[in-house]
Amino acid sequence: MRILTAQAMREVDRRAIEELSIPSLVLMENAALGVVDALAESFPEARRIAVFCGPGNNGGDGFAVGRHLAVRGYDLELFLVTGRRPPSGDAAVELEICRRMGLAVKDVSSGAHLGKALEVAGTCDLVVDALFGTGLGRPLGGHFGELVIGLSSLGVPCLAVDLPSGLDASSPHPPGPYLQAEQTVTFAAPKVAHIFPPAAEAVGELVVTDLGIPPDLVADAPGDLSLLEAQTLSGLLSSRPAEGHKGTFGHLLLVAGSPGKAGAAILAARGAVRGGAGLVTVAVPEPLRDLVDGGSLETMTLGLPAGSGGTLATEALPDLVAAAVGKSAAAVGPGLGEEAQTPEVIRDLALRLELPLVLDADGLNAFAGRLEDLAGRPAATILTPHPGELGRLLSWPTGRVVEERLEAVREAARRSRSVVVLKGHRTLVADPGTGVWVNTTGNPGMATGGSGDVLTGLLGALLAQGYDAVDAACLGVYVHGAAGDRVAAEQGPEALAAGDLAAALGGAFGELRGLATAGSRR
Repeated sequence: MRILTAQAMREVDRRAIEELSIPSLVLMENAALGVVDALAESFPEARRIAVFCGPGNNGGDGFAVGRHLAVRGYDLELFLVTGRRPPSGDAAVELEICRRMGLAVKDVSSGAHLGKALEVAGTCDLVVDALFGTGLGRPLGGHFGELVIGLSSLGVPCLAVDLPSGLDASSPHPPGPYLQAEQTVTFAAPKVAHIFPPAAEAVGELVVTDLGIPPDLVADAPGDLSLLEAQTLSGLLSSRPAEGHKGTFGHLLLVAGSPGKAGAAILAARGAVRGGAGLVTVAVPEPLRDLVDGGSLETMTLGLPAGSGGTLATEALPDLVAAAVGKSAAAVGPGLGEEAQTPEVIRDLALRLELPLVLDADGLNAFAGRLEDLAGRPAATILTPHPGELGRLLSWPTGRVVEERLEAVREAARRSRSVVVLKGHRTLVADPGTGVWVNTTGNPGMATGGSGDVLTGLLGALLAQGYDAVDAACLGVYVHGAAGDRVAAEQGPEALAAGDLAAALGGAFGELRGLATAGSRR
């Protein structure tokens, strides 16, 4: 599903109206019916409803919503909130229809009317916000700003039409005061503010309803953002032929671990096994070999030359190059540390390997400030940083990465010519050639040591099975998050441990395969 800016959505509307000759009033009516249907389903006990309509098209949607609510027998309080100009165009048409139906429309044209309007709204079961929607790109001021603050403080649930008023549809950062909604009903596709916090925290439950616009118009809209969806991802899953054997599903070389961090290697190995790799060889410093061997029974273990601190020595590089022969993919980084020669070994190995590669944790730290070096790799690369690691790669402060997540992940993908997975709430997957995908699975319980190691193993396993880097990254982050959601649903997020994620990957894959099977039967 595409994620659009306000400008891109306006282009979709324009093409629907001008190229397909769909009357704009028809689009407004379809929007209103979608809102009323969602309202009836989500707020079945609400009978007395206050609808606040602004002077633009969002207000026109609101008048149409009010009319349909009145026809369905709801007790309606309808408000027109204006500033320097009255409604025009389609909004004026919808307002006139309401008046001809005999619906009382109360005027809120200044701060003097606010107190009474808020008093009435406070007696209602639900407030419908149709003030500004996606057309706003500036802070709300005057009586409009006072109104959204007042409505948010009433304690009455709010349903927002298209977007909670006060948000900028094209930005995750609210420009000023805004209304907090329990549910938002938007049209054709989600917008940036619906998806990315902090703006998304004001959206509540998001419902995307149909406007009657052909999907091709939305798919062709300007922009590069999309949501990862289970149905689409289920179609990426490759088959597991009955005559297949362990060599059929790839051999992953996993380079991980250092003293005190053997668990990172073990968890990544478990993620790789549960991710479907036919064979996994875990290459670790020699002092860790027996510990990792005992902790990951389904994988093979290779001991590597270690320095005095127990981390990888320079002499490990020839052994790793030799170990890569015959492998399908590699994953490098979990728990390797940054001591002594280890970063140099990682850099030399990553740039020399002619295998698809996942770089995580200390594999990423080895390229801090040297991100462009990865652009010359001879095979596909997936980078999996958290914000701090991405900041080091880009030489940006971590705070800037957090504030400018989309810009940061795009920049990293462009400079490294790699697929970049920026981990966190709403994990992002960026490819320099095709765009950015936003993941919606996962929960706060996954903010625990080792969960990223499981993801590294999972992504490596997908590469080893022959998935291209973009498909592997999108599929991997979705399944990883879905596994976390399954665990959190069963035992709560507080008790979630990284080992639980690896064990739950099978169920998450199974759910996707079930969707694929159901789709093939239709």
